[in-house]
Amino acid sequence: MVFSLIRLGYLEDERFQKAIGWIYAFQRTDDGVDKPPVGEVYMRYESCWGRQSCHMGVAQALKALAAIPEEKRNRKIDEKIAELAEYFLKHRFYKKSHDPEKVAKPGWLRLGFPLMYQTDVLELLEIFAELRIKDPKLQDAIEIVSLKRNKEGLWKMQNSLNDGMLVPIEEKGKPSKWLKLKALKILKFYAEL
Repeated sequence: MVFSLIRLGYLEDERFQKAIGWIYAFQRTDDGVDKPPVGEVYMRYESCWGRQSCHMGVAQALKALAAIPEEKRNRKIDEKIAELAEYFLKHRFYKKSHDPEKVAKPGWLRLGFPLMYQTDVLELLEIFAELRIKDPKLQDAIEIVSLKRNKEGLWKMQNSLNDGMLVPIEEKGKPSKWLKLKALKILKFYAEL
């Protein structure tokens, strides 16, 4: 919602600023290494917040804060963006931090559009590109996107929320113009990495 409302022009709304403040005050990236923080906000959703950082929560927080135009960010927002980005670099986007050989989020390897509350490696790479973050730790995710290109130079829709939408957007299992646009943009940006 924060990402969407920023894109819809509500960044300056006082009520909306509270939502942004909540993200940089409470979004965790400690990965459960330290003792989990204490407080009602963390215990309310024990499975995601209480024991460890939530991959999806970190992804959505990064997506939201990255949508804030650079000139409108303050030091706290820049620091939180850096912290959230570092979390994903440590995980190579989709791997477990405590065992980097294991996939923490297999669904993030299936590309889709639109993703709504979900994400995938392509969307995360798009966020990193918008933030102009280049790091060798991104190579694995870039390779995943590159290898999903078929011999016609297209990417198939592997993940779809069409069942929950009023109007379907493309078709699962078929080439996607949206994925092609996003993937080509990402591969061009990271070509020299």
